Amino acid sequence: MTSLLKVEGLTKSFGGVHALKNGQFELAAGSVHALCGGNGAGKSTFLSILMGIHRRDGGTIWRSGQPVEFTSPAEALASGIAIIEQELSPVPFMTVAENIFLGREPSGRFGGIDFRAMNKAAQRLLDDLAFDIRADQTMASLSVAKMQLVEIAKALSHDAEVIFMDEPTSAIGEREAQHLFAAIERLKAQGRGIVYVSHRLSEIFQIADAYTVFRDGAYVGSGRMADVDRPTLIGMIVGRELGEEYIKTNAPTAEVGLEVQGLQSPGKIEDVSFQVHKGEIFGIYGLMGSGRTEIFDCLFGLDDAASGRIMLDGSEVSIEKPADAMAQGLALVTEDRKKTGLNLSDSVRRNISLASLPEMSPSFVMRRGDEVAASRSMIERFHIKAARDTMPVSGLSGGNQQKVVLGKWFLRQPRVLLLDEPTRGVDVGAKREIYRIICDYAAAGGTVVMISSEIDEVLGMSDRVMVMRGGRAAGILDRTEANAQSLVHLST
Repeated sequence: MTSLLKVEGLTKSFGGVHALKNGQFELAAGSVHALCGGNGAGKSTFLSILMGIHRRDGGTIWRSGQPVEFTSPAEALASGIAIIEQELSPVPFMTVAENIFLGREPSGRFGGIDFRAMNKAAQRLLDDLAFDIRADQTMASLSVAKMQLVEIAKALSHDAEVIFMDEPTSAIGEREAQHLFAAIERLKAQGRGIVYVSHRLSEIFQIADAYTVFRDGAYVGSGRMADVDRPTLIGMIVGRELGEEYIKTNAPTAEVGLEVQGLQSPGKIEDVSFQVHKGEIFGIYGLMGSGRTEIFDCLFGLDDAASGRIMLDGSEVSIEKPADAMAQGLALVTEDRKKTGLNLSDSVRRNISLASLPEMSPSFVMRRGDEVAASRSMIERFHIKAARDTMPVSGLSGGNQQKVVLGKWFLRQPRVLLLDEPTRGVDVGAKREIYRIICDYAAAGGTVVMISSEIDEVLGMSDRVMVMRGGRAAGILDRTEANAQSLVHLST
């Protein structure tokens, strides 16, 4: 096969610290090559060098057999290399078409922008990808998942031959992911090459033809996906045997911790009822727009229009705002830790104490000793890897950031833990640690409700699963009867 991109001996250091050593990689035309590794493995540095964001210290890059060195993303793009980044950067009050063709708008007869031609081209691209999005919609009107789809369309609009996809499904549901995979298959058939970065191993085994593993900034190995199994690949990524991926130490009791009756919010969810027992991990699965997250918005007092009955330990409670939910012992880990779970500009310590400020500052003056002790206890309990608790939380890996969010809520000793995509953007090693935290909490008698768009995760962690479709509960399955087929059947 023709080599679209080849890398040998790539190195990069920052302040004397090696971020990448002996980076090796080769992408064949008409293939999907998975770039695997945990947080801190060197994947981002590798992609940044290839996109011209960072200058390499050593090594060689070939593009279609010719040595190259890009000094800017514009040069990489001009060479036919585009990237779909994990962090979205939309211009919210411009249309989808304007975002896709930003800086490349077609000109009309008198030198102005030809909006009609631009909208037509953008809509054709969206339709070809089977994305249910109108080109004339504003970005601000879209969900995070649909914004991600627009970013994918934008990258493909450059007609690039090499496309880097960095966690492209992290914010989209199962149905949208399948649309993306279908688009990837069409790109492969056209002879293009895809470099695919994802922590979701099920996706990698579904769509990738080859893999390369980095660990601790160094090249570990490459091969064909057909020649490697899941345990072996996980071992290469983490450098050790992990054993069972999903840890189940909890056992549901007969006592009901949370009961919901007739929960509804106009246009979002309707007549949703369920019970969750103490010691149980109750999973919620559904496609994007099915009403999964909206359930948590209602339970946590984030939806003013919500109605229905909520009972904790058999007693009905009134929750009109998040402060009411917190006072009743509910904790909410949101699906986007960077936007709604953390204050990225603040320290690890401050983030851990964020949900407990009233208790730590009863006279509007922070009791520093209590804050330091609380921070240290959560860092030790959850094995958070931070040089010091005063460092910015933005400097931590995704897995450690998520453990800070968990620490923030566990500090309050919650009765009910609401988890929305608790392992999104987290590597396999950190995932296993988070699974242990969740199971240990349930095993101690806690009540857990967990939303996940990963079928393997829902099946591996849940004692029962409620499937949402069109704002309603399509069914509740016991662990023994739940499987991938039954979840997909109920959700579509």
